[in-house]
Amino acid sequence: MQKTNFENLEIYQLSEKLADEIWSIVFEWNHLAQDTVGKQLIRSTDSIGANIAEGSGRGTDKDYSRFLKISRGSLYETRHWLRRAYKRKLLVQTQINGLSLIINELTPKLNAYIRSIGTFNMETKIIKDQKPKT
Repeated sequence: MQKTNFENLEIYQLSEKLADEIWSIVFEWNHLAQDTVGKQLIRSTDSIGANIAEGSGRGTDKDYSRFLKISRGSLYETRHWLRRAYKRKLLVQTQINGLSLIINELTPKLNAYIRSIGTFNMETKIIKDQKPKT
């Protein structure tokens, strides 16, 4: 399958990496843990990348920015479910450390990308509005 623009984004690739790691971990849990915390954790993590992808296809910077912010909300929700899983002894510290590395790389990059949306178009508009006087 050929990659589309969103698939080339580092934030999307990091979200996939995080989702795949979490899937592998949750797959090993007992049924009760999978059915409660596990499903919520997988859904919130999968939602990070899904919203990056969906927003990229919306066509406007405003829509894209909105979906990226939803993605950021899903990232924060993922952090919540990881805390719950750790407190319930479903995760060990080494797993948390590994997942935290991905989250700590993804979070500032996602925030920076959100801030960058629309910047190019605003700069282009400013240049167009500054037509030379004749």
